[in-house]
Amino acid sequence: MKKLIIMCLMAFIGFGVAEVSAQKKDEALKTTVFVTDIDCEHCAKKITNTIPYVKGVKDVKVDVPTKTVTVTYDATKCGEEALVKAFAKVKIKAEAQKPAKK
Repeated sequence: MKKLIIMCLMAFIGFGVAEVSAQKKDEALKTTVFVTDIDCEHCAKKITNTIPYVKGVKDVKVDVPTKTVTVTYDATKCGEEALVKAFAKVKIKAEAQKPAKK
């Protein structure tokens, strides 16, 4: 009986720790919109083949008509400067879009 109670208690503690860990990961995610100089699908393909491999990047969405790239990344592993450098490696100028003032 004691073993059963101890196993249940350990499982309860383990699930609690896992939940807290998952919440911290979600808090570290950041989404930034970059204004770029892309003008064709070839440029978009270069971005989708390169940027997702930057450490910490979770998602990349390219919009050619508006010339924007939306990147979701883990802010503890990379930042806007690292992403701008990654764009520069494929010869694409990118600048983080400033949030609109309210």
